[in-house]
Amino acid sequence: MISGQRDLNTWAAPFLAGRRVLVTGGTSGIGLAIAQAFAGAGANVIATGSTQASVGRAGEAMQGAAPAGSLEFRVMNVREDAIQAEIAAIDDLYTLVTCAGITRRNNAEFDPAGFAEVLDTNLTGAMRCATAARPALARTGGSVVMIASMLSFFGSGFVPAYSASKGGVAQLAKSLAIAWAAEGVRVNAVAPGYIRTPLTSALQEDAGRSDGILARTPMGRWGEPADLAHPVMFLATPLAGFMTGTVVPVDGGYAVA
Repeated sequence: MISGQRDLNTWAAPFLAGRRVLVTGGTSGIGLAIAQAFAGAGANVIATGSTQASVGRAGEAMQGAAPAGSLEFRVMNVREDAIQAEIAAIDDLYTLVTCAGITRRNNAEFDPAGFAEVLDTNLTGAMRCATAARPALARTGGSVVMIASMLSFFGSGFVPAYSASKGGVAQLAKSLAIAWAAEGVRVNAVAPGYIRTPLTSALQEDAGRSDGILARTPMGRWGEPADLAHPVMFLATPLAGFMTGTVVPVDGGYAVA
């Protein structure tokens, strides 16, 4: 994917080439697409997954790719406090993208334990990572881009924990933007709509629900992970230098339909 998108990524190279970028949840789906795009623009990217298996699969998928920058996969679990020391050790960090996220199906999110697990990953995990990255970002004049969701704005009768966590991510981005502005650290978020990833596979395979999603989406299609990459990169560059605390929908128009 990197080689095929390199021409699309060249606009960002003057701003991102040689910069250190960390993408949590960067071994599949949206996170992997974002990591690939940053590397294609010449950034030196660390993409993390919670297990060695996920990191191994991502590495195998990237064999033979030749990004303009570099792309390294590491095991880091955003639910473990150890991640704070691991991130703090990346002293040249310029961009943190918090993309690690989970959901639980079959009503598991209505159980307090399932609810807590999702919030610990999606919301508290983002906070762990952002606070650990803060000193380096203040030194480099960098920023955080958090992956929220259209469910930051809407409720969900199927995944209440995921919806609550993503509402929290949007408010966390706004709050940290205020708190850290004096240090020159910007914090923004993007809010994906329905994107074709393993996380949404059940919806994609349910013809009735998929048809309903497409009927409401003005652009008439599911989003692809790569659709998120350029908005995220834009927020990471000086082109967005007066933007902080924003939550940018990337949803094919779903939220306004």
